[in-house]
Amino acid sequence: MLKSIDSRVRTIASHFSASITRPSMASEKEAALAAVPSDSPTIFDKIVRKEIPSEVVYEDDKVLAFRDISPQAPTHILIIPKVKDGLTGLSKAEESHCEILGRLLYTAKLVAKQEGLDDGFRIVINDGPAGCQSVYHIHVHLLGGRQMNWPPG
Repeated sequence: MLKSIDSRVRTIASHFSASITRPSMASEKEAALAAVPSDSPTIFDKIVRKEIPSEVVYEDDKVLAFRDISPQAPTHILIIPKVKDGLTGLSKAEESHCEILGRLLYTAKLVAKQEGLDDGFRIVINDGPAGCQSVYHIHVHLLGGRQMNWPPG
């Protein structure tokens, strides 16, 4: 159990610390499988509270967008709601979350334009262990700046 917790901590930390080597896809998967779905505070809550530094590219009263420290494309930005409100993943969404879900996607469009992704971009929301979710605070990945392939992952 300690090994899986250590793997999860290293993988999550890699998203936010340049001093840690970028994990392989296998370790991302291992971290997601080791993650325990919970409504407990996450590293994203600390980023929202400015307790952990991040390279913010957009912020308003509802959402925060910042560069992923382990980018999977030339442009890789995470967009999160500032208040989790039980929305740990998309599968936990309720009708009351419709406004913030729409806000996350609209923010992705604004940030894509701001980043000059005029030729296109990809939006990804990982959900649950099989979806490779390792942080249980809903977040949108905005990826661009290169040709995407199909099928993904």
